[in-house]
Amino acid sequence: MKKILLAGNSYALAKRLSKDAEKVFAAPGGPMFDDFCESVDIREDDTEALLKFAVENDVDLTVAVSEKAIAADIASMFSENGKAVFAPSAKSANFALSKSQGKRFLYKLHAPTPRFGIYEKLPLALDYLTNAAYPLVVRCDNNGNNLDRLCCTSFENAKLFAEELFLRGEERVVIEEYVYGHEFSMYVVTDGYHAIPLTTVANYKFTESGDGGLLTSGVGGYAPDYKIPDEILTKLFKNVILNALSSLEKRGMPYVGILGVDAVLTSEDSYSVLEFKPFLQNFDAQAVLNLVDENLTELFEACANGFFADEYEDILINDNFSVSCLIKSRQEEKIIPNLDIVDSEVSFINTTKNKYFEYLSSKGDNFVLTSCAKTLSRAKKNLAEDIDLIKFDGMKYRSDICS
Repeated sequence: MKKILLAGNSYALAKRLSKDAEKVFAAPGGPMFDDFCESVDIREDDTEALLKFAVENDVDLTVAVSEKAIAADIASMFSENGKAVFAPSAKSANFALSKSQGKRFLYKLHAPTPRFGIYEKLPLALDYLTNAAYPLVVRCDNNGNNLDRLCCTSFENAKLFAEELFLRGEERVVIEEYVYGHEFSMYVVTDGYHAIPLTTVANYKFTESGDGGLLTSGVGGYAPDYKIPDEILTKLFKNVILNALSSLEKRGMPYVGILGVDAVLTSEDSYSVLEFKPFLQNFDAQAVLNLVDENLTELFEACANGFFADEYEDILINDNFSVSCLIKSRQEEKIIPNLDIVDSEVSFINTTKNKYFEYLSSKGDNFVLTSCAKTLSRAKKNLAEDIDLIKFDGMKYRSDICS
């Protein structure tokens, strides 16, 4: 049995790894993690402190689950000091951390992607927006959990959002065409040389049912995505993912970890790639993990230690369906009832407990509910029933995920 350190908070992954490991440490963790792992009061991007902790506590494997940890180059810090780490280096992950670098990388790979522009000065961005065709997406360079992107239907709201991004200190703004179609993600596990698909996830990215409201990185989804033809998945895997990994390998910076690709199915035989993701996203992590029948500690360790290709020809995936829904709140400290009795998995993000051990809401993202069943319709039905059980004042979620 191994000791695992998570750099960053992924409740779903921490809970899953706790079943296979002797002990799991989560940095920084929090009260909600304490039932199955030990929280460590260290910032996820404080690589020196994390390394010291890993050495002093005989940690066998460190897994970077956040973009902050990856961007702080935890992979290089640990590998240079002889500690196993499942994470890409900051250099190898730059195309997944930076939207602008990712778009340039897609262009060099000749991958189908929406037309885009990268602007470091507001006047240049406004010049483009003046004559652009709408709708389009305006967003900052780095992925974020807050408002980092906006789907704009007019020059007026595009201008206001671009101005807001530059005013808050963004160094560059990315503007791209909005692509209509069915959005999905494909995840793979890789040691930088060998890659194996995990699964696909159908994404819901707008906050309101029917694709209204604000555009986000995601508010829920289901896996696997049965709508994607095998031919499309094969093209995406070979022409985008494998080409990307091969390019990085040739540059001497192989990508180790989980890599995600966000794409849009634009027709039965065509797709467009939006961006790369450097790990499982919070809103779909549990949905993906529910389908994986492997010992994740052994899987991640094989990648970190260089024997992934020797030991894995494929990854065991069961025949279940998972559906996830992000639960948000407009209000603080509202009691959330019945969370302890729902059948769905609960992945906490920003929920607390009072002295009576009642769950309390926070403004914004609170937790993700994930239901798993043999059929998608059953998983959706179960999730809808659990959402009805926990309804509280100020609760907000996208209801059509369960319809």
